[in-house]
Amino acid sequence: MSRKGEPGQVAAASGLDPRPDAAQFLMDVDRRLPITVVSGSGCMLRSASGKQYLDLVAGIAVNLLGYSHPALVEAICSQASRLINAGDMVHTEAQIELARQLVELTFPSRAFFCHSGAEANEAAIKLARKWGKLRKAGAYEIVTAVDSFHGRTLAAVTAGGRPRNSDPFTPLPPGFLHVPFNDIEGIRRVTNSNTAAVMLEPILGSAGVIPASAGYLREVRQWCDENHLLLIFDEVQTGLGRTGSWFAFEKYGVKPDIVTIAKGLGGGVPIGACLASPAADVFVPGDHGSTVGGNALACAAAFTVLQTIESESLVENAASVGAYLAAGLRTLAPQEVRGTGLMLAMDLRGPVARALQEKCLEMGLLINVIGDRTVRFVPPLILTRAEVDTAVEVMASALAALEL
Repeated sequence: MSRKGEPGQVAAASGLDPRPDAAQFLMDVDRRLPITVVSGSGCMLRSASGKQYLDLVAGIAVNLLGYSHPALVEAICSQASRLINAGDMVHTEAQIELARQLVELTFPSRAFFCHSGAEANEAAIKLARKWGKLRKAGAYEIVTAVDSFHGRTLAAVTAGGRPRNSDPFTPLPPGFLHVPFNDIEGIRRVTNSNTAAVMLEPILGSAGVIPASAGYLREVRQWCDENHLLLIFDEVQTGLGRTGSWFAFEKYGVKPDIVTIAKGLGGGVPIGACLASPAADVFVPGDHGSTVGGNALACAAAFTVLQTIESESLVENAASVGAYLAAGLRTLAPQEVRGTGLMLAMDLRGPVARALQEKCLEMGLLINVIGDRTVRFVPPLILTRAEVDTAVEVMASALAALEL
């Protein structure tokens, strides 16, 4: 594989610049890296000291167009000059057009807009529960996967089946049944008269990019059809070109009844969406809402993100550059590389992921670690092969410096 970039072109080997007062004013809810960023362009971020970083994290799969994309900047400025928010008592053109475009990209449905993936999943959970009341004699339970991630609200952490995320907040809402991922028998075993829905990520993102096995989601779809259950796909991380197709469910040939979308939808502007097919679309006025969700500014940004993904062939770029990145990662001799498109993970042969992250940061590369052995890659969809070459060079140098 060619090596077009040099580690030295990314950043100098020192110069971390954390704000010393950050801990005084910010709650400890994130494990933050010791840098303070002030601007970005393309796949590069600039810190307060002027140091440049090649970013393979994209705000954790959020900044699909990278930083300061001209089309997105123009759309935000233009919309802000006309209308930012008019509340949820009226329609806006931006909201209607965004909903239309999302429906055309997914399946016949209607959209609810909010601010985040967690809120989109809350809407999906509430839809499933109301559907169970109306259509299935009060059924309310939702089957989810162990070690999945659906957000950090109380219902979302309960749905996730990750005790480390939910145990500090007990008692938890009832009605969630957790089974191993990729285990259709587990779903069959727990399904009962109170079961209303199955809720799954097509690829477990926070668990280390674990894809659904071949045929699994089709079996789940068939089981839901046979047992009068809704199927909900959480595509907050996998959607919008990330996996080399517009949505991961396309790769598996399975359509859900409800799909949730967020993260990259606004290209960094907060927005989430829950789309429900006619069978699952049971909300009436007063059931749910979001005062500022789906505001004109966020919807205009999201509409532009979708248009730009299409016009710049970024779904195709995610597929081809993602394959190139996967090949480059394998040259580092990891234990395993998995994933699809620009949603990849690399398991290292020892508990050295955080040491690698720190060394890469010194060398001007941002990577995301999950636990002690796994590195997750969810870069902007505009990532180039030359930038992949640079990133692989940096990681190779970092591993050598760590004598790994």
